[in-house]
Amino acid sequence: MLGRPSRRSVLAATAAVPLAGAVSACSGSSDGPSRSTGKTTRITFWSALRGSQEVVDAYNKTHDRIQVEFQQIPSGSKGGYAKLSNAARAGNAPDVATLEYPQVPGFAIDGVARDITGLVSDTLRRKLLPQALGLTTFEGRVFSVPLDVEPMVMHYRTDLFDRFGLQVPRTWEEFAELAHTVRRTAPGRRLVLFPSDGMTQFAAYSWQAGARWFDTAGGAWNVSLADAPTRRVAAYWQRLIDRDDVFVNAIESRQADAQIGNGLVLTRLSGAWDAGAQMNAQPGQKGLWRLAPLPQWDDGRPYVGTHGGSTFAVTKDCRYPEAAMEFIEWQVSHPDALRARLSSGASSQYPAALPLVAVGRAAFDRSYYGGQDIYQLFQQEAERIRDGWVWGPRMSATQKVMQDNFARAGAGQGSLIGSVRAAQDGTMPDLKALGLSTTQRST
Repeated sequence: MLGRPSRRSVLAATAAVPLAGAVSACSGSSDGPSRSTGKTTRITFWSALRGSQEVVDAYNKTHDRIQVEFQQIPSGSKGGYAKLSNAARAGNAPDVATLEYPQVPGFAIDGVARDITGLVSDTLRRKLLPQALGLTTFEGRVFSVPLDVEPMVMHYRTDLFDRFGLQVPRTWEEFAELAHTVRRTAPGRRLVLFPSDGMTQFAAYSWQAGARWFDTAGGAWNVSLADAPTRRVAAYWQRLIDRDDVFVNAIESRQADAQIGNGLVLTRLSGAWDAGAQMNAQPGQKGLWRLAPLPQWDDGRPYVGTHGGSTFAVTKDCRYPEAAMEFIEWQVSHPDALRARLSSGASSQYPAALPLVAVGRAAFDRSYYGGQDIYQLFQQEAERIRDGWVWGPRMSATQKVMQDNFARAGAGQGSLIGSVRAAQDGTMPDLKALGLSTTQRST
């Protein structure tokens, strides 16, 4: 049932004092870089992304009017987001900050990420994959610019598929049958790992199936983590867990590394970026992996969700938002920026700016995947990203509750759908504490 809307709406929150002047501040000529005096405008940039220093160095070598000072910070989950929040509270946030997609709404509501709608040029809009820009846009207002977008795909071990006479599954039902076959024919192995620390993967499965955990219709944050598509996904994976057809443990762990390194798991389901990560983590498995589309529900048009991806926000403390935006646009859409990032060893990100796809494809070493053109697959799957997904205002809290319960469910002390419901119950107090207008659907 639907709860009654409470307190401030989604836009009332994001239009709070720190953001109220964002558009006017961005458009004022006094805030832009100096053109007539020839002075250099200096902006600061914080990021945990590999290759960011190389990108900044390339930018500074080719630009005189704007110069960027870069600071490498920890990843968001390891303190980077806390550092950004603390800096914003002290009034000294960097001009440009890197945000993962699930964090954009929260930093917008907190007033850290500016409304940059008026600064996103038509040229840049035309370059960006619409689904990627849609993930940083709320009720028509843009709060960050996508760097990459990472559709879910299936990585599979060709040698093990051949050894056990397996075919690449096209549907989730075929995938379940394959999981059962693998357990019976190779008892020490499993087809896949269900990650107990994988809220983002589970979100992508639900997204693919048509779930909408959050939406902002009617000016409120409407929360429905246990909607019908999510229940379908939870029941599916619960069946595999109950039959012992999958491993259940943390993916960010030595145990998972050993499962992959020792060939105990035959597939990995993750975002496009993970192809490069696999190359770096398991160089000895060169030639053994291929990529395929994520299995489908076989009930209509093929869809996928995303797993991973980063964006760039202009913060409330930025004195030169136009300069900051010039740097962001160059960073996400110029071929030299991608080449600089790839020179650091970063690889296989799928660019949100479509003209850069050819640059990424040309730079990628296909030999690890047996010569497969994985960018062709990424391009196909990116076009299948399902529209309408919205991340919530406090995804870190939602993620913690869900994953804590996933771990218990994997140990037989609960269920996946119970984990999802617990996450919704844990999310609502945070939203209400923000003064947001909220509704929730209980199922």
